[in-house]
Amino acid sequence: MSGNLLGSLNTAFSGLAAAQAGIEVTGDNIANSTTPGYVRQQVDLQAVGGPAQVGPFAQPPTAGQGVRVAGVIQLGSVLLDAQARSAGAAAGYSGVTASGLSALESTLGEPNGDAISGSLSKFWSAWQDVSNQPGAAAPVAALLGKAGSLVGQIATAYRSVQSQWSQTQQDLATATAQVNSDAAKVAQLNGQIRSIAASGGDVNALVTQRSTLLSGLASLSGAAVVNNADQTVTVSIGGANLVQGTVARSLTVTGSTTMEGAATSPAGVQWSDGAGPVTLSSGTVAGDLALLAPATAAGNGGAIAETAAKLNTLATSLAQQVNAVSVTGTTSSGATNVAFFGMSATGPAALGLSVLATDPSGVAVAAPGAGAVDGSIADAIGRLGVGAGSPDVAWATGVIALGTATSNATQQSTLDQSAQAAATNAQSSQESVSLDEENMNLIAYQHAYQGSARVMTALDSVLDQLINHTGLVGLG
Repeated sequence: MSGNLLGSLNTAFSGLAAAQAGIEVTGDNIANSTTPGYVRQQVDLQAVGGPAQVGPFAQPPTAGQGVRVAGVIQLGSVLLDAQARSAGAAAGYSGVTASGLSALESTLGEPNGDAISGSLSKFWSAWQDVSNQPGAAAPVAALLGKAGSLVGQIATAYRSVQSQWSQTQQDLATATAQVNSDAAKVAQLNGQIRSIAASGGDVNALVTQRSTLLSGLASLSGAAVVNNADQTVTVSIGGANLVQGTVARSLTVTGSTTMEGAATSPAGVQWSDGAGPVTLSSGTVAGDLALLAPATAAGNGGAIAETAAKLNTLATSLAQQVNAVSVTGTTSSGATNVAFFGMSATGPAALGLSVLATDPSGVAVAAPGAGAVDGSIADAIGRLGVGAGSPDVAWATGVIALGTATSNATQQSTLDQSAQAAATNAQSSQESVSLDEENMNLIAYQHAYQGSARVMTALDSVLDQLINHTGLVGLG
């Protein structure tokens, strides 16, 4: 009988310990309900089987041997985690490209009467005003003002595009450095988790930290994650391992640090150990690289460099077409072969464009020998803005293409963000903490604790009766 009592006492104690563990885990869940990346935990309780019996008089194991805490498990989902990381990588890429294209649109300010297209229209109209008032100085002075404003706008737009390219290149360097830092932390956590898990310790807090880092790596670089049997993870980008066990590789940014230099030395990302370039298709880093790509002859290069190329083309076309007519005319002072625009022999065309005339007498308006009241050359130049090959048409085509690309990128970013939100919600529904549920669990564990405590109290009373209130054997 004493054996049964002591066994029952041990059973009650196991229930007390299990309830205590449940209360502690539930308390952790409640305390971390707002912690980013936290995955709710649950006590893994298992029934304790009866002792094995052997021999001819062996009896089958009896029920009610108690409960044991097998461990604390996280209620996460490998599939939902992978979906959330993939959606985050896609949203990271489209978000960067949409932001970059929107910034370019804001820089150009099209369509607007004060933007380059509006200034072009005013520039051609000024030439028509000159042709309508041949010999008058005021319209020519106004023309010079409009021309100077147009040249300044083209140069300002180009410098803004240059600045955006440089900022994007800095963003690439920052994102790459963050990838290296996060990868090193994941490798370190891999070692800690493997060591503690091997010794039977609780690694859930470390796993939560690692999960947060893995989400960040996916958003930055489109990283893929594989869970290993020893509770470490292998992280790969571009088909090559970034983190394996406790070893983390690093990335380095290559290429020119200027937009003009990127034409021959494009921005890229390589392995720091010299293994070659890294091919990325999603994530923030891939988005930055797409924006930084050099312009191409087909016009399908990086958005920033393509916009700069269109500004250079506009400046070159404007100078060539206007000068081609201007040199055939004569100024009010009788000078011939006079160009209207100047172009620097070095540097970007958008920054090298200038107005050569400093006063009305330096502008070719009339045809040679036609007299002071002729405005045919000015009229011919004014008509350049409406021709099929005019600078305006080429510029408008580029602006429309940028607007279309921006609209598509913005729409894609919105879709990717929605997909990311859906994936995150699905992940949260499985992994996040519900305070209502945890409060119910807390009440259940408290009652279980109280019940086990009462059983122990009852058994203690029985044992007290047996030990202290039963007659002593051997006295007479």
